[in-house]
Formats: sequence, structure tokens, C-alpha cells
Amino acid sequence: MLDREVVREFLKEELSDLKINIPEDIPEDALVEAFCIFTEEDYYDWLKDNFKTFFNHGNPDWEWIREKIRKSIQNKGTTQL
Repeated sequence: MLDREVVREFLKEELSDLKINIPEDIPEDALVEAFCIFTEEDYYDWLKDNFKTFFNHGNPDWEWIREKIRKSIQNKGTTQL
């Protein structure tokens, strides 16, 4: 779940940079909420797609996954697999 206040500040900055004014009939809270929901739904779809790819559509390649884990461990310098 997104932090609504962070999103509010993000939208203010981005809209200001683009010189976009929010119409008076659109409350800022409603715009922030709609943008958050849109982003969260898109993020959830992105996670589902990546899950399918990572786990090879239900037929996981555990050697490939182990290699991904090794690379992530090397990058972070944490405990080895």
C-alpha cells in the first residue's frame, strides 16, 4: 500500500513541473486516492506477471532460481546459499 502523503507530494511536484493544474471540481484527496489505487492495481498485475516468469509458469527451474539467489547475495554481501 502506498503512503498517500508521499504520493500527494509526488503529484504536486510532478504536476507543477509540467505546469498542470488540477480542475477545481476534482478534490486533491480524490485525485491522490484514484492515482494510488491505479498504481497499486498496476503493481499487483506486475507482481503476478513476474511471479509467473520467475517460477516458470508453475514449472520452476530451481537451478536458475539458485543462481538468482547467489547473485542477490553477492550484491548485498549477505549469507551464502
